Amino acid sequence: MYSELISRAKRLADGGQRRVLGIAGAPGAGKGTVAERVMSELGDRAVLVPMDGFHLANAQLRRLGRAERKGAPDTFDAAGYVALLRRIREGAETVFAPNFHREIEESFAAEIAVDPEVPLVITEGNYLLLDTPPWAPVRGLLDECWFLAPDDEQRVQRLVDRHVHYGRTPEEAAEWVQRSDERNAAIVAATRDRADLVIDGDPS
Repeated sequence: MYSELISRAKRLADGGQRRVLGIAGAPGAGKGTVAERVMSELGDRAVLVPMDGFHLANAQLRRLGRAERKGAPDTFDAAGYVALLRRIREGAETVFAPNFHREIEESFAAEIAVDPEVPLVITEGNYLLLDTPPWAPVRGLLDECWFLAPDDEQRVQRLVDRHVHYGRTPEEAAEWVQRSDERNAAIVAATRDRADLVIDGDPS
């Protein structure tokens, strides 16, 4: 499956103009893993701009009373993400994008440089295919979008393991996944029909 994905990404990169590839899926679906695998094959012809860079800062989430729902659609600066994608599509100048650091649960501004000569920009995230405002414009800014649909039991276990790795106890991790991540996963699952390609199971 990876050979097909890499071939599709290379066709986009070889199209002669800036293209944007989206990789969508529920929390723990493996979006970052697939993106990095594709990136490793394309080298300097692609750059990765994750949606997670647009997480609202923890201070803002506390101010808005949304800290316990971090990761839900309304805990991101979706309008800012849309504006960045529009600038990226234009390809007229270097665009600087934020990057999320899971170890501190915060984003650093302007950490990723998207130079105009790079033909393919890959963006990955949960909500690329949502058809409700303010996320709805994202789909139209993607030349192609893949949807990852791995085995749910494995996906949930990966999520729990990730939360434990970053400091939660196993009990806290399991509670967060069931209360927050899986609620968001249900929202994401309903968007799969808007993808150009649905990948069932982990790619191999």
